[in-house]
Amino acid sequence: MTPASKSTAIVTGAARGIGLAIARRFLAQGWRVALVDIDAQTLGSIRGEMETPDTLIIEADVSDPAQVARAVSETEAHFGRIDALVNNAGIAIFKPVLETSYEDWSRVLAVNLTGPFLTVQAAAPVMMKSGGGAVVNIGSISGQRASTLRVAYGTSKAGLAHLTKQQAAELAEIGIRVNCVAPGPVDTAMAKAVHSAEIRADYHDAIPLNRYGTEEEIAEVVVFLCSPKASYLTGQTIGVDGGFDASGIGLPTLRATTRPDDRESDT
Repeated sequence: MTPASKSTAIVTGAARGIGLAIARRFLAQGWRVALVDIDAQTLGSIRGEMETPDTLIIEADVSDPAQVARAVSETEAHFGRIDALVNNAGIAIFKPVLETSYEDWSRVLAVNLTGPFLTVQAAAPVMMKSGGGAVVNIGSISGQRASTLRVAYGTSKAGLAHLTKQQAAELAEIGIRVNCVAPGPVDTAMAKAVHSAEIRADYHDAIPLNRYGTEEEIAEVVVFLCSPKASYLTGQTIGVDGGFDASGIGLPTLRATTRPDDRESDT
């Protein structure tokens, strides 16, 4: 594959965590990647590893139309094409409903929902030039199941799931597939810092696979959705959550009563 024909992806929120894992996975699969993030300091810290002929590092705020347009334009100018867009950039402000300010609400919705709207609008015309492509919006289990302190975050991710369907329905005719990945609890640096032992135990109890996911597991699904192997898959929200959304109450108790030694055997 010649450099001009190599597939190119834009990954937002790519300076750390799931976004960085996605960028690394694309590179491992032979893609070129534009890593977009608002955090100049963190972008600077990954330059030593990630600044290569197959990467482009861009500082931009996805909630700002002008900065989004610039990021897409720089990517096209540098690589000549865009084949995939991963909308991973997001913020979370966890407060009770009655304590969530207008400013809190507005900022979360601007980044988590308006951002993917703007980036798709900017990138889709470039994707069309090379026959289409794929978009993956990074949602959350919080967009499918309500919880405390997540009025802005959960609502933004629920909106993103519908935006995914809307984008998929309208962009299919120009060869662009759009899907959403909804991670459950993932062992990111942030989760390790803020989840107490009690919170981690609660999550383990509620997840059939009985563990947190990894950033790499999310990345594997995202890159698959951008590949030809997912060519008939669009408009879907895929939970990568260890079964969290599939399970109901009472899981720890049911586990205790259905241990392998308690089950009937034919032997």
